[in-house]
Amino acid sequence: MSSIRPWRDIARRKSRQIMVGNVPVGGDAPISVQTMTNTLTSDAKATIDQIRRCEEAGVDIIRVSCPDVESTAALKQIVRAARVPIVADIHFHYKRALEAADAGAACLRINPGNIGSSERVREVVNAAKANGCAIRIGVNAGSLEKDLLEKYGEPCPDALVESALDHIKLLEDHDFREYKVAVKASDVFLAVSAYMGLAEAVDCPLHLGITEAGGLIGGTVKSAIGIGNLLWAGIGDTIRVSLSAEPEEEVRVGYEILKSLGVRTRGVRIVSCPSCARQGFDVIRTVQKLEERLQHIHTPLSLSVLGCVVNGPGEARETDIGLTGGGAGKHMVYLSGVTDHHIQDEEMVDHIVKLVEQKAAEIEAGVSKAAA
Repeated sequence: MSSIRPWRDIARRKSRQIMVGNVPVGGDAPISVQTMTNTLTSDAKATIDQIRRCEEAGVDIIRVSCPDVESTAALKQIVRAARVPIVADIHFHYKRALEAADAGAACLRINPGNIGSSERVREVVNAAKANGCAIRIGVNAGSLEKDLLEKYGEPCPDALVESALDHIKLLEDHDFREYKVAVKASDVFLAVSAYMGLAEAVDCPLHLGITEAGGLIGGTVKSAIGIGNLLWAGIGDTIRVSLSAEPEEEVRVGYEILKSLGVRTRGVRIVSCPSCARQGFDVIRTVQKLEERLQHIHTPLSLSVLGCVVNGPGEARETDIGLTGGGAGKHMVYLSGVTDHHIQDEEMVDHIVKLVEQKAAEIEAGVSKAAA
């Protein structure tokens, strides 16, 4: 069988590249994963602690809200402590944007049309230029301008795109092009249609998200459908999964979406069955334990966990490590697709974790040797 799989190809939209701190966004850069803190930004310690958990989950960029001067005052300490670029979320108060830029924010999330006069926009742009900040324009169906709502009657794709283009013009009128744009909605169809329309109209990087998507399960499904649809069409340069859940969960879901499409890999990709009466061990609980204990593995590799021999051997041939349920509490372990040895129930989880850790170390050693 040929190793070339044209049915998996995704032709990515060509966008110009900007920098958010040290993270390239757009062009041929990897699609970055973003989240947002939910602590009070004025509480620097709590915010830094949450940022650290997101960094462990693999986040590339983190946004923090800056609604008041206490928040921008804490931002300098937060930026200094963070290992990833910080985006300052600004609404209406242009002075918060000036303070955030001076505090070291890598990007300002602001809608230029919402902060007042052209002179205020100029001040924000000048602060961004002086401090090397990018800007993210964030159009949201829930907060469209009144004139656009009157014109279109309701939030619709054309209204979101027109709003984005209006905000873009305000930046470009001041000779600023280091921006990315989002046109978010909680309605999947509306968001996807708006992004597709915007992708044809501009060449800037696009930040994807289905806003206010819901809780962990419902929000994950909506985000996977919306963001996944756009990524499959080649649209999107950075993503944020919006969940009513802890921000590190948003990061994990974001990576799962990217891994599912083969767009980006990080950590262990687990292939597992839903379980049935044929299972030789408790698949559901085993996978739960493995997911928890393998979160520290960042190296991309694959693990199959199947309860019986119906599909187990076939899946194991396609993964780095495989586990297939057998009889009498004795299960088969596969390495690099080849049957290797058996393992008993009581040792199974610890044994698989050890094998994954060893395989990750081997892969990392090979990468280091190749780079030397």
